[in-house]
Amino acid sequence: MSGVAISVTISDAKVRRAFEQLERAMGGNTRPLMSAIGVELVGSTHMRFVTQTDPEGQAWQTLNTTYAEDKRNSRILTESGRLRDSINAQASNDEVRVGTNTIYAAAHQFGATITPKNASHLFFRMGGRLIQTDSVTLPARPFLGISNDDETAISEIVFDFVGRYVTRP
Repeated sequence: MSGVAISVTISDAKVRRAFEQLERAMGGNTRPLMSAIGVELVGSTHMRFVTQTDPEGQAWQTLNTTYAEDKRNSRILTESGRLRDSINAQASNDEVRVGTNTIYAAAHQFGATITPKNASHLFFRMGGRLIQTDSVTLPARPFLGISNDDETAISEIVFDFVGRYVTRP
């Protein structure tokens, strides 16, 4: 994923022990578990585009009012839906990566200042006017990340897998 992705390490001791049990019970093939976690995280990331909030529940910075007037879709980070729809998960035995290969994703996740590469200024239309400027700053609007609800969901998925795969005496 060349756009942006997240990596998270499980820090909860009970969940880590349960994961270690699963590794043994599943013969090292924990990809089904990681896939299930990935599906959950992709879903919660999609919901952030609906709620227009970051993983901590904070509202994304509002749009520039002039830009918002010309926009086809009133939702932040959603013009065509390409960014939202590109969110995916890639699972392996020891990790799940959630992210997107959309080239502009990192600029929205972390914020960015856009400057001209081969011209003296940036030129674009906004509000029916031609704008000429030296740079444009995009605020960070994090959509990737792990919320408290995500942590709970991951724990529940791990413990559900333990219930299905670990033999009880």
